[in-house]
Amino acid sequence: MGVIACEDTRETHKLLEHYGIRKPLISYHEHNEETRTADILRRLQAGESVALLSDAGTPLISDPGYRVVTASINAGFAVVPVPGASALLSALAASGLPASEFRFIGFLPSKAAARRRILEGIASDPATVVAYESPHRLLQTLRDISDVLGDRPIVLAREITKLYEEFLRGSAASIAEELARRNAIKGEITLVIGPGEEAVHIDDPRAEISRLEKEQGLSRMEAIKTVAKLMGLPKREIYRLSAEQGSNPRDKRRD
Repeated sequence: MGVIACEDTRETHKLLEHYGIRKPLISYHEHNEETRTADILRRLQAGESVALLSDAGTPLISDPGYRVVTASINAGFAVVPVPGASALLSALAASGLPASEFRFIGFLPSKAAARRRILEGIASDPATVVAYESPHRLLQTLRDISDVLGDRPIVLAREITKLYEEFLRGSAASIAEELARRNAIKGEITLVIGPGEEAVHIDDPRAEISRLEKEQGLSRMEAIKTVAKLMGLPKREIYRLSAEQGSNPRDKRRD
């Protein structure tokens, strides 16, 4: 006898009904992982087989399942993967961006400060980066990507393999501008971010900023942005160094 463990029994029931499959279902989601894992292990020990399904995509890829898979392996049971739909791989394959080396970072944080820290961490990553995002946060996330990563190529994949599948390509700023004109943004979103340039070591960022201002006629902010991009560091870090350069209290006049 076998059983299917799934995120939402109602959603999985629709799929099984479509194919005329009759199997008992049990729920397995982020809120009951611990207790349900113990139940699944008891079923395996009793000789049952258990299939793990997610509502969409592949189990464990930003979905529940890690706990029960690890527990099953540790208990000596075989875990057999069955390849299926994956927004991560589908978006990467259709993006047109380099796919020989990539990094998946799951869902970006909901809070802006944490999200920007993650983006700053991939600024000089030489691999293509894939992330998931919620539609109601998407515009702000695209603006953060534009601020932190600049104009590197972005592919936004929406509703992959579904009726309203869509790919938007361009910079984060241009895609945000396109989406802002719509009445609503719906569906499952996958972001594929082009690789960054390898960071350059600069011994004295402040001296490099001054050089760019004098030799290339850049404004202070343009020079700071250029140095930040070269070094793979956040603009605010380079700006802080630049500000410190001109903040010697001895240089200030006293009234």
